[in-house]
Amino acid sequence: MQRKCTNLPFLVLMQTSKAVHERMKEEMSKNKLNIMEFSVLEVLYQKGKQTIRQIGDYILVSSSSMTYVIDKLEQKGLLSRNTCQEDRRVIHVSLTHDGNELMKEIMLKHYKIVNDMFDSLNPDEAKTLVHLLEKVKDKV
Repeated sequence: MQRKCTNLPFLVLMQTSKAVHERMKEEMSKNKLNIMEFSVLEVLYQKGKQTIRQIGDYILVSSSSMTYVIDKLEQKGLLSRNTCQEDRRVIHVSLTHDGNELMKEIMLKHYKIVNDMFDSLNPDEAKTLVHLLEKVKDKV
């Protein structure tokens, strides 16, 4: 006997999430980045200098997993690590000049792609979607 989830909103949410994720993955691969690398760079681009823990908190990933991603991005010359002068146990991560330039280029395309994905919604529908998703999130 095959069991199926009968909660249609859940199924559609998961399918939509997967489709959006795949589209972003496809776009980021053009820049030789994976989704996790892009997410780290996006946090730094939007928020500026951050600790590894802060970055992990924004993208919902543990600090231990972040180290590998940050190592790769540092090797690519897209970010740098600097010890905090006030507390040497703290390491700040920031974009390099090359990382900042890459993100300027990527983010223009990224905004366009995201806007295109949601342009079938009018402003009221978009507001309703956000409200409904927040309602579900708040219950979790």
